[in-house]
Amino acid sequence: MIVLRPAAAGLPCATMWLKPNRALSHRDLRRLIGVLAALALTTAGLGAWQGNVFAPLFALVESSAVAFALGVAWRAGDRGERITLDESSLEVQFLPGRRSVRFQPYWVKVRLQAGRDRGRLLLTSHGRELEIGAFLGEEERAELSRKLMVLLAEFNQQQRR
Repeated sequence: MIVLRPAAAGLPCATMWLKPNRALSHRDLRRLIGVLAALALTTAGLGAWQGNVFAPLFALVESSAVAFALGVAWRAGDRGERITLDESSLEVQFLPGRRSVRFQPYWVKVRLQAGRDRGRLLLTSHGRELEIGAFLGEEERAELSRKLMVLLAEFNQQQRR
């Protein structure tokens, strides 16, 4: 998902937020885990009724493992990137965390590189290369590259005036 906050009068910077798409909210995730655990425990109860005394124990272990795995996958959706472009720099900040990379916007090249599995969107300048939007889909990466090229061209044109 790409959210663009364009430069406005008085604010000479544009900001883009990149976030992976999430299929479930936190509330929906809890509901899903509850339904899966109820189904597993119901099936285990039927198995125990027919003589398999270890079925409920296995269902508890299995439900816990599935809940943990789904929670880890859901938390991976918290990652994102914030791209800020102003007259002096293009900054990419990786979220969560404090890691950020700065480029001089006049020299930045946006390159969409095709690959066998998936394409890569690269920012290059002065021998440095940075991949952005790795968690985005192919169409979203292409859209992001077009938006970045337009924004960079506009900011560089404003600098020449």
